[in-house]
Parts: sequence; structure tokens; C-alpha cells
Amino acid sequence: MDTTGFTENQLMVRESVSQVCSNFPNTYWQDLDQTETDPKDFHAALAKDGWLGVALPEEFGGSGLGISEATMMMQTITESGAGMAGAQAIHANIYATQPLAKFGSEEMLKSIPDIVSGKTRVCFGVTEPNAGLNTLSLSTAAKDVGDGYSITGQKIWITCAQVASKMILLARTTPLEEVKKPSEGLSLLFIDLDRTKPGLDMRKIKKMGGRAVDANEVFFDNYVIPKSTLIGSEGQGFKIVLHGMNAERCLLAGEALGLGYAALAKAAGYAKERVVFNRPIGMNQGIAHPLADAYMRLEAAKLATYHAARLYDNSKTGGAASPHAIGVACNSAKYLAAEAAFTACERAVLTHGGMGYAMEYDVERWFRECLVPRIAPVSREMILNFISERVLDLPRSY
Repeated sequence: MDTTGFTENQLMVRESVSQVCSNFPNTYWQDLDQTETDPKDFHAALAKDGWLGVALPEEFGGSGLGISEATMMMQTITESGAGMAGAQAIHANIYATQPLAKFGSEEMLKSIPDIVSGKTRVCFGVTEPNAGLNTLSLSTAAKDVGDGYSITGQKIWITCAQVASKMILLARTTPLEEVKKPSEGLSLLFIDLDRTKPGLDMRKIKKMGGRAVDANEVFFDNYVIPKSTLIGSEGQGFKIVLHGMNAERCLLAGEALGLGYAALAKAAGYAKERVVFNRPIGMNQGIAHPLADAYMRLEAAKLATYHAARLYDNSKTGGAASPHAIGVACNSAKYLAAEAAFTACERAVLTHGGMGYAMEYDVERWFRECLVPRIAPVSREMILNFISERVLDLPRSY
């Protein structure tokens, strides 16, 4: 990747995180993918150097940097060969802690240094099987029981729940039929995942890619938590979650870019070395041109991604960009980066031919993982809907 135009801070992050990642070669990630083993050593190494707090205020043990630097960090991780497994191992620490730092109580804020140091691991509980992308129809309920809430419901695709001791949970404190707007009545909670208490059950989901990091169904059945777990005001959880969604779009875009650049570098290296019919296959335009096209797609997505991250960061210091402009930029960046990564990863596999199917060449692993940024945390189709409605002023289709 060409690094022209990046700031000193971004380049410092890239160099420093690359040094940490260099201790975890591709064979490390191959083994963990095959055995479905959590990359706890990798998580600990990043925590040791303070990187889990890259975008958190310094008073909480963070670095006080912006989403631009956090995006560069996530790109560097996936680009190192760690892929989405490396990114997902720490993603919630970077993203889910943002609303906690902004809206959490004094007692909650005391827990952030433990998250930054790696002592506490966090997962994020929003998605439900019967709601999908329709977040406003969430049905997991947090019933008021006097001095606490009783949680009943189900969450799905919860990353790192098996290794987390805390969850940031979005649940209904007011039933949907009792609110004026669907966005009301949702509350954000910072809860302990106490596996010794009744009412909590987790089941791992077998999945296609990123298998080193667990994904789960989480079931609550009258799981009681104290009232002090409420983040911000009751019923304002959806607004609080929205606060961090644009930031997460940037992080996912960075992760996708890293995957694409890693796959493209691997493919170009193979194309120079693989000789068929007495010539390197990279001499053939049928190989070279698709890779050149993939590079330009990644470079274009890179510009969109860091433009969006810059707008987001500038908005925190009085920048002129409107929330609408930031939303358009962040959603566009996530879409473009995910598509560019898919193109690069697919072409990397095809460049390797049969060996692209072999674990030892890594491109099959990255290809399996590059579908994640296309699907999560919002699908391609919903981003296209957003641009259609909010930019082109076309009628809503759903």
C-alpha cells in the first residue's frame, strides 16, 4: 500500500503495530483457525503495548488518538496476515468502549483501564435472530425488578462471548407496543457475564471464517443484573449506540483493506515466482490485469476510508462536516472497502490456481474471512438503501 498522505501519527501506529504483529506469523493464525483456538497471546501483546486503548482518552489509560489512527491499526492487523480473526479479537475493545467512555457512570469508567490493559475482555450484544438488521424490533427484555433488571431473550453472532467477562447489551426496558417510536424504550447495559448465576447460557456457532475467534448465541432467562449497569439514561440506548456506528464503519473498512492488500501482495509474489510454459504466470495479462485492477480498487477504497475517518475525527473537534455527510462517507467507505477486499481475495485465490485452495498459502483463509466486512455490521444492501434514500432522495423500499 502506498502511504503517501498519511499523518505522522497514522504512520507511527502502522509501524508500531506492525512490530507487534511480526511476532505472530501466518502459521500462528493457520493453526488457530484450524483448532478454533482464541488468540489470547496476540490480544495480550497488543494490550501490553497499550493498543487496546488507541482511541480512548488518556485518563482511562488510552492513547487519546482518533478513529483515523484506530482504523490504521485495524488495517495493519489484518494486513499482517492475522486477517479478520486478529481484528475480531480486539474489535469490541476499540468500538464498544466508545459509548462506555462517553456515557458511562463514574463507577463504569473505573473499569476502562482494565479493558485497556487486557485484564477485562468485552463483547457487544445487539443482534437478535428474529430481528436481523431491524434493530428497532429487538425483543430481548430488561424488566424492572426493583433494584435491578431481569434479562430475558436471545442474542446471536456475539463475538468473543466465550472469553469475555463483560457485555455491553442493548435490551428493551419498555415493550415495543408501549413506546411512541420504535427507537424509544431501548437501553444500553454494561453487564457481568457471570456463568455461575442462573439464567445465562452460551452456545458457540460453527462458522466459515475467522474460526480462531468464537461467535455465539447467548440466551438470557431471567438473568438478574443491578440497576447500576445502565449506561446513560433508560430508554436512550439506541441513540447511544448510534453514536458509535459511524466509527465502526471506518474500523470495518480498515480491516477489509488490510485483508485485500495482504491477499494482493501474496498473489503478486506468487505470480512472479510460479513458472508455467517456461515463463512466470505474472507475464500473462490474464493474471496481471485482474491484480492491477484489484490494486486500484483498494487504493480508491483506501482514500474513501481515511476521508471518512478524518471527517469523523474532525467532527469531535468542531469540524464543519454535518452528521449526514459523515454518515454518507462512513457507509460509503465500508461498502467500497468490503467490495475491494472481496475482489482482491478472490483474485488471489484464482492466481494461485489449485494451490489457492491449500491452507499453507493463506489466501483461502483470507477469502473465507473477506465475506465478513460485506455482511457485518450492516449488509451491502442496507448501505445501498441508505445512499438511495438519504443522498438520491429515492423512495424507501422497505
